[in-house]
Amino acid sequence: MKALLVIDVQNGIVNFGDFKEELSLMENVIKDFKDSNRPVIFMRHLDDTEESPLYKGSVGSELHSSLKDYADYVLEKQTPSSFFNTELSNTLEKLGVNHLFITGFNTEFCCMFTAISAFDRGYKVTFIENATGTVNTDETYEMQGLDIKDFVGTVLHWSNVIEVLDYEEYVEEYKAENTI
Repeated sequence: MKALLVIDVQNGIVNFGDFKEELSLMENVIKDFKDSNRPVIFMRHLDDTEESPLYKGSVGSELHSSLKDYADYVLEKQTPSSFFNTELSNTLEKLGVNHLFITGFNTEFCCMFTAISAFDRGYKVTFIENATGTVNTDETYEMQGLDIKDFVGTVLHWSNVIEVLDYEEYVEEYKAENTI
């Protein structure tokens, strides 16, 4: 069974930038999964540090209103990996999931760590590159011209074990054939 993982779509991240395009693509993928009665699992990153925009119990830690009502499951995490010390593995096992699709924030941290962790646990992984977003820029990494989403997508693709698609390729590969 296929499941969709929507990572850290929380106010403390989404309100940090203009993510209309990414949120729209995430919503399209979510609707595909909902229409096919496939599980949609949201991850929430919670921090213990009061200064964090994702501080446990703060408005920033809440799921963003644009997508939160789509969640079949909401699980919490405190590290970049959605698997480390969470209920994700148990949830996926109970659901019989063997193929995990990944969208959400931040591309180069939580999405990438989760994709690698999922592969390490034996899941087929599809990373939908342009249905991820990041608050970071090329300036954050002092690498002029760096396209973070494309860089992460390329690295994961080169692994030859994680399928990396943009939304249009996802539609062609999975939606058009009703194979979600």
